[in-house]
Amino acid sequence: MGRPTHLLQQLTIFITMVTGGGCAVMYYLMQKNFANSEYHRLAVEQLIAHSSAMASLGAPPLKVHNLHLSDRHNRVDLTSAQLKIPVTGSRMGGYLYTTSVRDAVMKRWCLRQVTLQLKSGETIDIFPSAGSFQP
Repeated sequence: MGRPTHLLQQLTIFITMVTGGGCAVMYYLMQKNFANSEYHRLAVEQLIAHSSAMASLGAPPLKVHNLHLSDRHNRVDLTSAQLKIPVTGSRMGGYLYTTSVRDAVMKRWCLRQVTLQLKSGETIDIFPSAGSFQP
């Protein structure tokens, strides 16, 4: 009777490890997919180009963290993307809120809004900037 119980225990441990490993791989691939997406990349590029926002963070170095997949601010569909990207510099951290839409003709993502919300409570509008033209 001891042998079947031992085999069941081994099978349970094996299935648990495979399931946990599969979940970890899926999480990693989803994060990588977000980080490589055009709407994510465009928003981070706008932040890097904004000197006062980078100075407020104490960047460089700028660290872009993984998205919180269960956060209600993170929504992506075929025509729009809304993200809350955690970022930190050497002095401060915060969230980069972005909104993008997909141009159906060109099949490209276009930023509509990028705002940095610092943990201190300060909000910095990054895109569109005060001097930019919005049709």
